[in-house]
Amino acid sequence: MRSVPLAVVVSGTDVRGAESLNWWVLAAAGRGVTMENTFPVYKVDAIVQFFRTDVLTGQEAKHFAKSDITPNPKPEVIQRLYMRILQLLYGFRPECHYLAPLSENIQCPMLYECAIPVMSVYLSMCQFLPMCHVYDFSLNDLLNPKPKRTITILSGIQNFLHFRKQRLEIIAGHQQSFRAEMDKLQAYTRGIKEAEKKIEKLMIIPPEQQAEAKELAAALKEVNSATMQESQEVSAINEQVAECKTEIAERSQKLSQRKLEVATQKDEIAKLKSQIVESPEEVKNEMEKMKENIKNIKNSKELADEMLVDLQIKVQCASQGEADIQVILKQLHDLQTSMCKTNQQKEEVQSLAALSETLQKELKGLSNEEGQLKRALAMKLDKESKQQIRRQKKKELKDQHVQNIIGQYDKIHEKREEIVDRIKHITSETRQFKEKMQKLRDTCNQNSEKAQAIYDRLLTTLEQYHKRIENIVMEGTADMMKMKTVF
Repeated sequence: MRSVPLAVVVSGTDVRGAESLNWWVLAAAGRGVTMENTFPVYKVDAIVQFFRTDVLTGQEAKHFAKSDITPNPKPEVIQRLYMRILQLLYGFRPECHYLAPLSENIQCPMLYECAIPVMSVYLSMCQFLPMCHVYDFSLNDLLNPKPKRTITILSGIQNFLHFRKQRLEIIAGHQQSFRAEMDKLQAYTRGIKEAEKKIEKLMIIPPEQQAEAKELAAALKEVNSATMQESQEVSAINEQVAECKTEIAERSQKLSQRKLEVATQKDEIAKLKSQIVESPEEVKNEMEKMKENIKNIKNSKELADEMLVDLQIKVQCASQGEADIQVILKQLHDLQTSMCKTNQQKEEVQSLAALSETLQKELKGLSNEEGQLKRALAMKLDKESKQQIRRQKKKELKDQHVQNIIGQYDKIHEKREEIVDRIKHITSETRQFKEKMQKLRDTCNQNSEKAQAIYDRLLTTLEQYHKRIENIVMEGTADMMKMKTVF
């Protein structure tokens, strides 16, 4: 019998064509090679409970008990359990183990009926159990199972099924998360596509508004260039104002320093005047020098005042320029809002135009429907007129039929009246007859009562007569007896 190669993928582990491994396992078992268990050996109660809940179903789960494994394992139950495990893992139903391969020419198939399922289960388990780290499975484990051996094999299978369940749960979680992420990705891609479409719609200017848009763009460019120039001029004026302010501050510092110097010099002059007696010529020369210095200081002060006035004028001009720029910016903002409003109005106009087109189409459709309805109405009216004529004819025929029926009804009514009269006559006769019958019954009852009374009297008289006869007989017999005794 040729084995069918089994394949299973559990948590990324691909097992295909384990026949070569089976041959190695069988050779190792033949040589007596033993391997240590790499899985925990469970208790019998735990094994029974696990296979009842996770592998077996229905009556098999109810009837599977601890006595099927220990102390003497039942081969039929163990073989059936292995079949159910293979069905759970590979979808290989138990009935399939009883089928012989069609490619094999078997002369007497009746002789192989018992061996075919055992060999099928054996070969399938030899392919499956190496995944459970059980490498020395033999036919003796199916035909004559031992308790310790079956417990270790079932523990390995239970361990593998636990591992498979965990991996399936993890894979299910990954699949759910992947589906959720895919749904999110699809939603995001839809949103991106919708946003791109909206951006394209917003970026595209309709041909009716392109001329106005170009004019507005040119006006905006001009306004932007003007504002840039004015802002440059304002920045230059601000720089000049800042330079002038720095110069004014420097000159004011210098003036304050010179005032301090003048005050110190005056103090020194007053001290020197009190100490030294100078000639009048030198005093005049010094006074002239002081006057010239004062004139120079006054001239510089006037120049500084003029510069201040110019700077104030420039500052006022700069503030006016800023106000003008703000006014222009407000105008630009108003222009932008008006542009938005015009765009909205144009969109509304377009939507209204589309609505008007749709309404016109609907009007055309309605007009067509109206024509169709009118034609249908005319057809209907024609049909109704024809039907009215037919109904009139039918009505006339019906009226004639009704008149005939009424005539027949009148005849029937007359006959009915005659029959009613007859019935009345018959009822009166029956009543009279009943009255006569009742009278006869009364007379019969009276006569029967009289006859009964006569009969009762006759009976009583007969009884009395019989008693008298009996008495006479008794007396005659007594007289006869007396006469006999006498004679």
